Amino acid sequence: MNIIRPTLLVDELKCRTHIERMNKIAVQSNVIFRPHFKTHQSQAIGSWFRDAGVTRITTSSLVMAEYFAADGWDDITVAFPVNYLEYDLINSLAARIQLNLCTVSLASLEKLADRLKHKIHIFIEIDTGYGRTGIDPADLDTINQFIQFIEQEKYMSFAGFLSHAGHSYKCRSKAEIEKVHRASFKSAIALKEKFIHAHPTLAYSIGDTPTCSVVDNFSGVDEIRPGNFIFYDVTQNEIGSCSMDAIAVALACPVVAIHPLKNEIVIHGGAVHLSKDSVVLKNGIQIFGRVATLSDRGWNPMPESYHVKSISQEHGIISVPAESLDQFKIGDRVGVLPVHSCLTADCMGGYTTLQGEKLDHF
Repeated sequence: MNIIRPTLLVDELKCRTHIERMNKIAVQSNVIFRPHFKTHQSQAIGSWFRDAGVTRITTSSLVMAEYFAADGWDDITVAFPVNYLEYDLINSLAARIQLNLCTVSLASLEKLADRLKHKIHIFIEIDTGYGRTGIDPADLDTINQFIQFIEQEKYMSFAGFLSHAGHSYKCRSKAEIEKVHRASFKSAIALKEKFIHAHPTLAYSIGDTPTCSVVDNFSGVDEIRPGNFIFYDVTQNEIGSCSMDAIAVALACPVVAIHPLKNEIVIHGGAVHLSKDSVVLKNGIQIFGRVATLSDRGWNPMPESYHVKSISQEHGIISVPAESLDQFKIGDRVGVLPVHSCLTADCMGGYTTLQGEKLDHF
């Protein structure tokens, strides 16, 4: 494969393995597997989920939902607080598919209700500890106000509750992830039990890659929505969600300069390719990516001492042990395992498989 500029490689076999594993967890727990497609944003990769029997998906925006609806996906949850200004697109999608939206604002729902022409399903977003957005599960008065409003509207249907334990991303071990899961799960089950008798069709939807990767039983809720697991990344490895070998994307970058006095190599691969996300390793070093050797069969992660130490717009600076610097030369291609694969995929806007096939991206 002749790589002359930053190229995002994807290992299809690893991805399909991750899909099958997560699907198996959902089946064993008797919950719906509604994967979040915001990570890969690709109709081609979406087909790998379809091959595994997935029929319902999650997106992070209405325009992304439109992109996947055009590929035949007809049951889509947009896991971002509804923006009533997009009512034309909401109506267009709701006329064609089962569209599930989430809300954290009654005022926004009121404005949307006046503009709806087709049925939509509404999830109330609940904050189970992340603190980003969502209704406090103890605020039953507010939750009841939402439900009452939704149920009186002709074109709205109460779907249930949705939450995201995003604080699991701050964990640094499997035990910490399991602790976050137990607390969030307990809160979810308690809330569901308070409303299930009056609303027997309500569903409780949860989703984050760390908990869905280390926990194997979700009985009690109704669906899981992990997204990052399709690729994983360095952060997920640091969290304890996956092994380095599980990471299914790598940015192939040409070596453009070598600085022996600094024990550094310069690659074409910077913030516009990887994003500026970083992670602090357990040894206290901040990095912007891990380095891997590339081959026709994929890549092999190198030790932590080989890492992207800094980035600017197009530059990536890789720190290399002094005794190993001579293994690199100008024109080599090295792999960078991203800190945050979702953002790297978004920056790159497309993929190349290990067989050289180009895959689309939203």
